[in-house]
Amino acid sequence: MKFSKTLYEKVKGVWDQTHQHPFVVGMGNGDLPEESFIRYMKQDYVFLIEYSKLFAMGALKARDLDTMAAFAKLLHETLHGEMDLHRQYAARFGITNEELEETYPTPINLAYTRYMLYVAQNGSLEELISALLPCMWNYWEIGKMLAENYPGSNEHPLYGEWISMYSSKQFGELASWLIDLLDQLAEDKSTRELAILEEHFLTTSRFEYMFWDMVYEGGDWPV
Repeated sequence: MKFSKTLYEKVKGVWDQTHQHPFVVGMGNGDLPEESFIRYMKQDYVFLIEYSKLFAMGALKARDLDTMAAFAKLLHETLHGEMDLHRQYAARFGITNEELEETYPTPINLAYTRYMLYVAQNGSLEELISALLPCMWNYWEIGKMLAENYPGSNEHPLYGEWISMYSSKQFGELASWLIDLLDQLAEDKSTRELAILEEHFLTTSRFEYMFWDMVYEGGDWPV
């Protein structure tokens, strides 16, 4: 069995709950309150600033030029694809780019990004991938699930572009490349080393659920 299959089975319960979260379902059926989406958009924007650094560090830790180039492409797509979509959404609500960049991360956002950056700075390339992969892989799963389960949802005037981006073939190819790379890197690892990768994958999968919950409920600093 491929290592990615093992990881998928390990977090299936967490991902199933994520897919049933009212924020995610609300994008599919169009019932998500706009204020929740605005909160998500602003928090996810500052999240992506930190997330982009992981791809830069992936290029640094890469062991060949092809892998370096692929991480550079991921960095470019995040900075100029995903974040452009956020900027376009923000403009609809009269939110400037400066306001997006000045958004202060919530405790969950800060803990999540700092965990991934810590792993990336102190661990191997495979550890870096195992920590960042749940976000990208699960967004692809969510995009496909919404497009399939809610016909016409990718044409919704507000949430359709989000669903179209994350269910797209282009985004899926990027996620699939990371999945395949982790499978390759895991082939010669010991049981102990694989357990560390599994723990990173599970931890950030849990953070993913907590992030959705945070932007839906409005969790922020107590004072």
